[in-house]
Amino acid sequence: MRRRNYWPLLLLIAAPALELWGIMKVSSWIGGGAALLLMLLTAAMGVYWARKEGLRVLLEAQRQMQSGQIPGQMMIDGLCVLLGGVLLIIPGFFSDLIGISLIFPWTRPYYRKLILGWIEARMRNGSITIRR
Repeated sequence: MRRRNYWPLLLLIAAPALELWGIMKVSSWIGGGAALLLMLLTAAMGVYWARKEGLRVLLEAQRQMQSGQIPGQMMIDGLCVLLGGVLLIIPGFFSDLIGISLIFPWTRPYYRKLILGWIEARMRNGSITIRR
């Protein structure tokens, strides 16, 4: 019998509740209008940064492919930039913090290490297989 994994359901319920709590807390500190403006500003900046970093990652991946290398690291970086951009567009301050850290090149290696560790663990236990 297959073991059920409930963490995605828990995340689906807990994340919006945490974001709502954060929005209410920030609104009480700086006011509702300023909090809304701040969320719109982070969404606009997120689109700009994600586009800029995504283009940089794409160009580096193309350069690596042209020189005969496999752009594995750039693919994971592209995934991080995409996820970071999506998180910055979603309203909320906690998702914005995670989104910004995914987009910036200085913090991206930490996420890359987490993703590679996750992939390696899945390959070791057989839930991910590579076929030729």
